[in-house]
Amino acid sequence: MKIAVLAHIRHAIAEPFGGGMEAHCDMLCRGLRAAGHEVDLFAAEGSHDENLVPICAAPYDEVLPWRVYRGTSELAAYQRAAFERVLLKIGGGGYDVVHNNSLFPEIIAWCAQAGIPCVTSQHVPSFGTMFDAVEAARVQPNIGFTVTSHDQQSLWADRGCPGLEVIPNGIDTDRWVPAGEPGDYLTWVGRIVPDKGLAEAIQAARKARARLKIFGPVEDAAYFAAKVEPFLDGGIEFHGHRSAEHLRQEVAQARGALVTPLWDEPFGLVAAEALSCGTPVAGFDRGALSEVVGDCGILVKGGDVGALAHAIRRLGSIDRAACRERATSTLSIGAMIAGYERCYAKVIAGARLASLPRLAWASSSSSTTELLA
Repeated sequence: MKIAVLAHIRHAIAEPFGGGMEAHCDMLCRGLRAAGHEVDLFAAEGSHDENLVPICAAPYDEVLPWRVYRGTSELAAYQRAAFERVLLKIGGGGYDVVHNNSLFPEIIAWCAQAGIPCVTSQHVPSFGTMFDAVEAARVQPNIGFTVTSHDQQSLWADRGCPGLEVIPNGIDTDRWVPAGEPGDYLTWVGRIVPDKGLAEAIQAARKARARLKIFGPVEDAAYFAAKVEPFLDGGIEFHGHRSAEHLRQEVAQARGALVTPLWDEPFGLVAAEALSCGTPVAGFDRGALSEVVGDCGILVKGGDVGALAHAIRRLGSIDRAACRERATSTLSIGAMIAGYERCYAKVIAGARLASLPRLAWASSSSSTTELLA
């Protein structure tokens, strides 16, 4: 198949990845090509991909930082202009299916009404305008939706959108591999913002008298200054935002990985990567993390620092070979791609059977209608 993959444009799809969505998008493109498909990645300039189609001059966080422009007309206009450029490419045909990895809801309506086969991966809970877009288009035969966990599937179903396909995110188990005997430290990897729970992870590590290596971009400078920086001593170390190659070595040699969401994480990519390295997980039982970790970690109530410290002390009881087995059997790129291929087949068949006409819709601008005419 020839597949158009649409990325979220907050960050470039390039290492070091801005977050899990960017890492997932990179793995998706590589996995699809390994399975024999032709893939074009529609993403922000600065992304690293062999078939990149730039749709904006820079990731919007470099031009209109999300923390400042969230919900503004300026940010909406920047995204709309970028994705209208996508329509110039996909609206005229040439692609068998669109895989929408963006967080721009209007893509769903555009593809639904133009009869373009489209699968949208939902990487966030059922928020606002994205929920409205899914609810409006989910009965269209050329449109499909996936979520990364049964936890997310239930949240969407509870709001009135049942039946979203569950396809767990995949990781490259040929790259995230064990590295012999573990060292004397733990890792914490992620965006440094309050809802990732780094402050709690630090306090738990201190209570357990454990060395902790911290990796990730500082997205909330005030939080870092108040809750993280004062505690960078006594074995608590900040190593900055590092490439996946560097992280693979550090995680593989850790005796455990701390994953501490303070919100309902839709998946937990860093936990899956740790398991693939044979590294057990200690963390907070929020969202889908228990689905990822299974019995290869110890999860405690969200925010309970004392319980997390106790879990850290018990990590040595978990079989590292079992962690690796769980990742290779259920969390591989191959398993993810097979799931997406089933979804692609369904929406392609739906588009052919329905033969939906291209319609103009009142909610779109005249320029968008002209693009699809």
